[in-house]
Amino acid sequence: MRRVILPLFLMLGACVPSPSSEMPTRAATPTASSLPALKSFSAPRPVPPSRSNSDIARDFLELSFQLESGRKLQNFSRFEGPISIRVTGNPPSTLIPDLNRLVHRLRTEAKIDIARVRSDVANITIEAVPRAQIRRHLPKAACFVVPNISRLSDYRAARNKRQTNWSTLVERKKIAIFLPNDASPQEVRDCLHEEVAQALGPLNDLYRLPDSVFNDDNVHTILTGFDMLILRTYYSPELHSGMTQGQVAARLPSILSRLNPAGDTIAPRALSSTPRAWIKAVQTALGPGAGHSQRLVAASEALRIADAMDWHDHRRAFSHFAMGRLTQAAQPDTAFEHFRLAERFYSQTPGTELHRAYSASQLAAFAIGEGNGQLALTILAPHLAIAERHENAALLSTLMLLRAEALDLTGRVAEAQSVRLDSIGWARYGFGADWAVRAKLREISSLSPLK
Repeated sequence: MRRVILPLFLMLGACVPSPSSEMPTRAATPTASSLPALKSFSAPRPVPPSRSNSDIARDFLELSFQLESGRKLQNFSRFEGPISIRVTGNPPSTLIPDLNRLVHRLRTEAKIDIARVRSDVANITIEAVPRAQIRRHLPKAACFVVPNISRLSDYRAARNKRQTNWSTLVERKKIAIFLPNDASPQEVRDCLHEEVAQALGPLNDLYRLPDSVFNDDNVHTILTGFDMLILRTYYSPELHSGMTQGQVAARLPSILSRLNPAGDTIAPRALSSTPRAWIKAVQTALGPGAGHSQRLVAASEALRIADAMDWHDHRRAFSHFAMGRLTQAAQPDTAFEHFRLAERFYSQTPGTELHRAYSASQLAAFAIGEGNGQLALTILAPHLAIAERHENAALLSTLMLLRAEALDLTGRVAEAQSVRLDSIGWARYGFGADWAVRAKLREISSLSPLK
């Protein structure tokens, strides 16, 4: 396994809908220390959207009037008036600071009138509980969001009733979010961003979006500039709860021209819709529950569909990436070719800088396994700043640890040790428990032929 790198954050899973209740969820990942203190990110630096307003209008409608299951929604729904948000349960120490940063971003970037309160009631209640409790209700979810209840103990009795059915919702008044309090800080924060965003706005995810958390590929883990534009549009004064899709569509062009004037100057690049068959194949290939042979068949099917659709975008790249993940242990040369093809297609798709950082981690791992430290350094160089800008501590620490191994291979031992030590603070935020951080250190160290 020396040449195999399997970062926890590269597992597909994201938001797996509950078939019975159609609840937006996020899929689970695994979780006083002698290690350096965990690090946290400073001021956010979101990347503004870089596509045409006509494409964004299409995305907005599909995000707002459809559930992940494909079920259509008849009404536009949102909160009307100021929005309060509170935390209950037993939150980990990082949750409140991360929530405060998120609320600040929602107020300043999306212009939403939202504030954290300490009262006994709020429009949005975030309950922090052990993930075992969450999995008793939804075994494949790490976190989820439900309308019209405020406690996890109320969910089982309410889950099949009209009150928790998103498709019947006209105006949002009370919503609960259930987060794990025993996961890594990054997993808790990622859940926080995605579930608060879905509590406020879109309930759907679209694989064709390269620059959004509203995408089940799990590449983006915090709200992006595109996501903030979508949420700002959601709460523009021209819209209100109960509107039909046609009514919203008629008002979107002028709203987007006002909020995103640069989008009027960009030519449309409308991507085709993603077939349910491809979605199912990808979820089988990288999601929970399938055996290895089933995963390989599913990944091959995803590639076949991508080829038949003549895709040259990030979905084609992700199909190759999935195949690379599944073949790297037994067929490293085949896996390398798939990762190389993934990088090629990502490089042809605007807005995929973060995706390319994931591919770089795989390609650099292969270079290190071959003893080519200089090549690994060249591959990694552009991507550390990208991971930091997107506030992905798990990815950043992995790239730094790979860089340390590459520096060792080129004889820069003191620099390597400094980079390795610096990476641990990010690894503690990204991977959480000491055992997980040490496992990541061992895993990446074992790639090097020097070890």
